[in-house]
Amino acid sequence: MDRSPGLSVRLKLTLSYAGFLMLAGGLLLAAVWVFLLRYVPNRAMLINADDNATGGVFPVRSVLLGVFAPRAAVVLAFLLVFGLVGGWILAGRMLAPLIRITDATRMATNGSLSHRIQLPGRKDEFRELADAFDTMLVRLEAHVAEQQRFAANASHELRTPLAITKTLLEAARNDPNRDTGQLVDRLHAVNTRAIDLTEALLLVSRANQRSFTRKPVDLSLLAEEATETLLPLAEKHGVTIETGGDITPTIGSGALLLQLTTNLVHNAIVHNLSEQGTVWVTTSLRPKTVLLTVENTGEKLTPELASTLTDPFQRGTERVHADHAGVGLGLAIVKTITHAHDGRLTLTPRTAGGIRVTVELPATAP
Repeated sequence: MDRSPGLSVRLKLTLSYAGFLMLAGGLLLAAVWVFLLRYVPNRAMLINADDNATGGVFPVRSVLLGVFAPRAAVVLAFLLVFGLVGGWILAGRMLAPLIRITDATRMATNGSLSHRIQLPGRKDEFRELADAFDTMLVRLEAHVAEQQRFAANASHELRTPLAITKTLLEAARNDPNRDTGQLVDRLHAVNTRAIDLTEALLLVSRANQRSFTRKPVDLSLLAEEATETLLPLAEKHGVTIETGGDITPTIGSGALLLQLTTNLVHNAIVHNLSEQGTVWVTTSLRPKTVLLTVENTGEKLTPELASTLTDPFQRGTERVHADHAGVGLGLAIVKTITHAHDGRLTLTPRTAGGIRVTVELPATAP
């Protein structure tokens, strides 16, 4: 934004300090006049040398003013110089932290997010501002790094189906007698995967921007709906789904929260035992929050591996069925939707195998 040049804050503070000092000096001189000099007579008076009195001429007001005024002017001039010099130095010391914050802001504007102010000293307003700015830089740097990784992974994942499509088309062009039915089936599968990946990326972007309308939602009803929708998939893989819990009123986007619940249940079904697996879907109500918990049986996971499952395109182990491999964004979408609703996502490996995923959201009045 272009602005017309003006006085610096340091100069304004300096003038303010000097002006206040001059005002204090003027008030002091005015007090001398009001409470002292105006009671001095303006005519000469003779005092007789009586008992304990000293004879002589009593000084008159005009004589005192003649002596006092030049010296008062010198004192005011000294106060002006002292106020300007001292104010300039004092303002510089007071604004030094702000200058460091401004320099850090310019560096961040130029793309350097690794710089930190780290303002020393005890806590005051400037140090609170510097600490808040450092915290913002930490989060911004992490967010930018995450977005860069996400963009790189998304580009890689999108390039794969496009490369496969190109290879299939080139093979069909070089071999006109090839069976087109098989080629069409493979192209359809690759195109479906590309569409699913694109829709998942758009969903993540929408949730990140929080561009949705918040309405009262019952999380338990969404859990029932997701379970009913995925029941055929569970029967296909021999997985039993058990549901239960309390009414869990919250506020947010019903479509996004349904997508969150569906992803969790879908992952719990697909990443399960090869036979006789179980998925538990429960909801619970706390004084200020509501909980959605999805557990499943499966292979044992380490806490280190569980903490990486919400990263984009992270598929964990190789226990994914080929017909429902997904695009690697299931839990990443869950994490994004949870954060967009001011919630918290927790992944905990189960001792017997599998994982427990808990989504905690703010509760509202039913």
